Amino acid sequence: MLIVTSNEIPGHRIDAVFGEVMGLTVRSRDIGSQMLAGFRSLGGGELPEMTKALYESRQEVMARMVNEAQQRGANAIVAMRFDTSEMGTNWTEVCAYGTAVYVLPLGEGEPGATGQSIYLTKTAAQQSSQQSQPTPPAPPVPPTQF
Repeated sequence: MLIVTSNEIPGHRIDAVFGEVMGLTVRSRDIGSQMLAGFRSLGGGELPEMTKALYESRQEVMARMVNEAQQRGANAIVAMRFDTSEMGTNWTEVCAYGTAVYVLPLGEGEPGATGQSIYLTKTAAQQSSQQSQPTPPAPPVPPTQF
């Protein structure tokens, strides 16, 4: 699944738009991590416990967003964004959202084609021709003698 923050994917044509998709989670802060982070914040610097929690939340909402897009038949998401907000004193909402689309890579000679899209169209054509050719039967295996 291609996921981009731009409204277009260079070298690809948007063939269908399936609408907005999102993934959402609300997390409560673990009291131990919150206290440890509070002590660390006195000295400044990164709070690894909070960084890990936010990273895991973003991975989770991305997976949920991708799942929703796949269920609609999309192969890409454009205009993807994250949104986070505090809910109360101990809850954090993390949301990933974007527009689910079906894109087609542009082939060689098409206006807007890129090296990547040309490669993708050639690879797809090769795979398609290989699948349409019957595979020859495997040669017989001689019996093993002990």
